[in-house]
Amino acid sequence: MLKTDLTMKQASEVLKLLAHETRLTMLKILSDHDCCVCEFVEIFNASQPAISQHLRRLRDHDLILEEKRGQWTFYSLNKSHPYYEFLTDVLDHLPDQQEKLQQLEENGTRIQCNS
Repeated sequence: MLKTDLTMKQASEVLKLLAHETRLTMLKILSDHDCCVCEFVEIFNASQPAISQHLRRLRDHDLILEEKRGQWTFYSLNKSHPYYEFLTDVLDHLPDQQEKLQQLEENGTRIQCNS
């Protein structure tokens, strides 16, 4: 049972954002780990501008937060968002994405953002 009452319009807006597999996967990853743009570029084998556009859409709806750490920008789920519980209820039903982060670590690309 959802504790936050969303209107159909609000739920529809969130679900539209989740309708793209890349954004949905990003949010699933962010539900467990902060990530840098460069990590998403590696994970999705996509250009930095393409990844930034997906992140911008999520950020424009305040579903994610960004934090500068040196030259890198890290993203995390916005746990204070009014729809956070709705979002995590959806994400909890999705497959774990830990293998994508493990692959980054094996390739040595997970730690690049921390330097």
